[in-house]
Amino acid sequence: MFSNRTFNLIVPIFSVLLGFLVGAIVMLAFGYSPIEGYRALWNGAFGNSYYLGETIRQSIPLMLTGLAIAFAFRSGLFNIGAEGQVFVGWLAAVWLGIVVDLPTIIHLPLALLVAGLAGALWALIPGLLKATRGVHEVVVTIMMNYIALHLSNHIIRAYLLESGSRTSRISETASLRTEGLTTLFGGSQVHWGFIIAFISAITMWFLLERTTYGYELRAVGYNKHAAHYAGINVKRNIIMAMMISGLFAGLAGAMEGLGTFGSMHTHASFSNLGFDGIAVALLGANTAIGSVISAFLFGALKVGSLSMPPISGVPSELVEIIIAVIIFFVASSYMIRWIVLRFKKEEK
Repeated sequence: MFSNRTFNLIVPIFSVLLGFLVGAIVMLAFGYSPIEGYRALWNGAFGNSYYLGETIRQSIPLMLTGLAIAFAFRSGLFNIGAEGQVFVGWLAAVWLGIVVDLPTIIHLPLALLVAGLAGALWALIPGLLKATRGVHEVVVTIMMNYIALHLSNHIIRAYLLESGSRTSRISETASLRTEGLTTLFGGSQVHWGFIIAFISAITMWFLLERTTYGYELRAVGYNKHAAHYAGINVKRNIIMAMMISGLFAGLAGAMEGLGTFGSMHTHASFSNLGFDGIAVALLGANTAIGSVISAFLFGALKVGSLSMPPISGVPSELVEIIIAVIIFFVASSYMIRWIVLRFKKEEK
């Protein structure tokens, strides 16, 4: 019999392998070569320093939105609002990067702090409604995603628009990008945000696994009635869990505003960073290290898929099929558990 820890490791690995297997079958069914397709995918993600830099860059916000979703999950909450929290964090970071003139040592940390606080405050509303009125956080966070999308577009058009659909560029003192790092990775858009993502992952792990407060959050997630009976303030922990989750998502927005783009543009639809974060957290078994690894995998898939059509002729949409299959098998963990246990019995 496998322990829960071992099973949590087997399920993601098994799901990823099955995802690639199904992808190969689909390629064969439509007359493409799986070998050529996956070779193009690999080279497009890791073929040279530029592609590696782009893979890291793509993974950074996914790590943070994955941490946001995973933290809420571990606390018994389902934060579907990471997408909206990304928008408000992105807008707050860019606004501070444009209007404030400070030295880098103050400007950059302050912009990151404001972005995190913006995401946390945006998440406060569903957390407060959940804790005090019992309103389900899924309903509120979904609605607030649309509010964040259209409100950020309005603010950009009304106050920050420079030309076309984009804000002015942030000051260099607020930027996460440096010339040395860009040169090292062959001119890619990679930036120092990966340090922020790793620090955030370590912080989440330490908070949940090594502190009394983290124990309270997990206890509320397991059973809020038992936690209340044990003297834990359930309402306070629900609110704080949502705010910390929102803080991670707000930082993900800052990675885009202060790192990748150096500005913010109006959006006709969602960026999908928050929704992809759900898949990242799910594949990462709602753990900090798991979310980091799965975000890197998703980043590699998304960047590598861009090279598949010109090199192998395989449509890049195939990667979306692979991701969907991976998520399906992770979500079907009970079925995987049954298969694993069946093989275990046959070995005996």
